Amino acid sequence: MRATTEAIVGAVTGSLTAPRTVLLGRYDAAGRLQFTGRSTTLSQAAGRSLADLLAPPTGAHPWRGWMFSAGWGTQRALDVLLVELDVVMEVAVDVARDSTGRWRHPVRPHRIRPDVDVAQVPLFGEDNASV
Repeated sequence: MRATTEAIVGAVTGSLTAPRTVLLGRYDAAGRLQFTGRSTTLSQAAGRSLADLLAPPTGAHPWRGWMFSAGWGTQRALDVLLVELDVVMEVAVDVARDSTGRWRHPVRPHRIRPDVDVAQVPLFGEDNASV
């Protein structure tokens, strides 16, 4: 079953001018940004729209120094670019989660939500999603 919800864009693959996928996060109850999932490949139109909003982090980024796996069961690191934490994206997610609380399957990007502030995104592990 898939549901629609929001998450914060924390990093991208590709480039800031042509993002290929997004790595998404949500804050936990302690205020730490937790990685919650990665998207499927963005359409060219979605990538262009997102590129207009992306910027490198202006200060410390909570994921600096993290390594993201390039794929399930691989040790190869994914090459990512961290971004300023000010873009919210609506995504379709499989409601299944892994043992750490992350979405088990890649999420499907729906749209950028300029009307939603990062503080309004559900907390990590919360199921504030519509089916």
